[in-house]
Amino acid sequence: MKVFRADLHTHTVLSPCGDLEMSPVNIVRIAKERGVDILGITDHNSTLHAALIRQLAEKEGIMVMMGAEVTTKEEVHCLCFFETEHLLSDFQIYLDQYLPKIPNDTKYFGYQVVVNEEEEIVQEIENLLISGLNQGINEVEQKVHELQGLFIPAHINKAQNSIISQLGFLPPDLKVDALEISMHITKDEFLSKNKYLKGYTFIQSSDAHYIDNIGNVCSQFTMEDASFSEIRKALRGEEGRTVELEKR
Repeated sequence: MKVFRADLHTHTVLSPCGDLEMSPVNIVRIAKERGVDILGITDHNSTLHAALIRQLAEKEGIMVMMGAEVTTKEEVHCLCFFETEHLLSDFQIYLDQYLPKIPNDTKYFGYQVVVNEEEEIVQEIENLLISGLNQGINEVEQKVHELQGLFIPAHINKAQNSIISQLGFLPPDLKVDALEISMHITKDEFLSKNKYLKGYTFIQSSDAHYIDNIGNVCSQFTMEDASFSEIRKALRGEEGRTVELEKR
């Protein structure tokens, strides 16, 4: 078994809140410098940068979890990951179908651009990506698992856009693969106020919007190799695979 440092919550320049330095090339470069072995690409309601970053990262020995940070109808943020580009593309179709057609105001929210390896803009997304989908959290979870993906409610300790802030609790029938807490709290601190969640797997991530945040907070995955199937096993605690939060 090996231990892999995983930062599974990273935004790019495609997210309206993502800094302009968060290009695919820069993200991979900094992740390499920071010793990140597994990187999750999770732009708001869009997967369009994930495949390129995976291609760039593979050259540097970094495994990329391709996905998105989805905002549900309840304004809950959830990390959703997929193993292949085909499944990722199917999920993008779903996102495009249910994202409200609200034009982005670049002066207020910022630009939403897709860039290539040369950092040239190849597409600008017109509709505001941080809107809530016209789909509830149960519907999003079901779609993710229909596509054999992983579903992880994001930064559940936060006072806004978390499952606890929006719903008041974690519904027992919601099929989550793990729960993410933000960098601003420890697992023990969180569980002291939410004892009913003690049996769940937790991850902690940087939620990087700026280049200097990448890899500041990681989870440690003990697995045979850095692969989607091994990550799934680790989140389930199967066959000796584990996930632990880095001590800070």
